[in-house]
Amino acid sequence: MRKKIKCVALSAFVLPGLGQLCLGRRLKGGVMILLDNVFILAALYIALRSAGKLMLAGRGGALDAEKVLAGIRADTPFAPWVLGAFMVLWFYGVVDALLDKGSSDQEQY
Repeated sequence: MRKKIKCVALSAFVLPGLGQLCLGRRLKGGVMILLDNVFILAALYIALRSAGKLMLAGRGGALDAEKVLAGIRADTPFAPWVLGAFMVLWFYGVVDALLDKGSSDQEQY
């Protein structure tokens, strides 16, 4: 039982997919960590692109917030999808680690 709690905590608080690796599900954990990295890199790309727009708008003198936000939203229409996909993956990782029945409760890490 202790191992299962540790694995669920790894998936919930550290990185989705680590709980599956902890439970011995190497392929599933590896795929989930790969997807995590893709979503994190996409989010960083979106954030840096938005920060660049903000810095350029600040150099021009008068900063019109509405125009800057409209420009950012137009350039990154897939930002909510990236966040939503990461949240679905996180939820799946926690629930999957919690409901995994293949691991032995006798094993202690």
